[in-house]
Amino acid sequence: MMMKIEQAKKKDHQKLIEIWESSVRATHDFLKESDLQALKPLILNQYFDAVDLKCVRNPDGEIMGFCGVHGDNIEMLFVSPDVRGKGVGSALVHHAIHVQSVKKVDVNEQNEQALGFYQHLGFTVTSRSPLDGQGNPYPILHLVLC
Repeated sequence: MMMKIEQAKKKDHQKLIEIWESSVRATHDFLKESDLQALKPLILNQYFDAVDLKCVRNPDGEIMGFCGVHGDNIEMLFVSPDVRGKGVGSALVHHAIHVQSVKKVDVNEQNEQALGFYQHLGFTVTSRSPLDGQGNPYPILHLVLC
């Protein structure tokens, strides 16, 4: 699949939050609807601006996924459900590793697909936190690139 990784712009944020929501609904079945609705404005109005945000576009210019990096940590990686398994997430992670010097990522413990994905790409679990970043009882696994 042909794709181009580029810096996401403020005008892309609405499309990114749509991808975030559809991706979360497809992969984070442990979240309550109230959790999702509480996170959405935080991501749109705060978290996007707090990371180096890259997106992947197809040849038609449509955004298929995005990755937010802060320091050496992947803070967010979301791929449109209709292109999952087609290399979009892997391309973003490889870019994050080789261009943005990423070495770490945190994953919800209940998101076994994401855990397997990152382990396949060379990350290893090094520790666990019982609460997520918002203080909710969704354990976080901390992974480091080996």
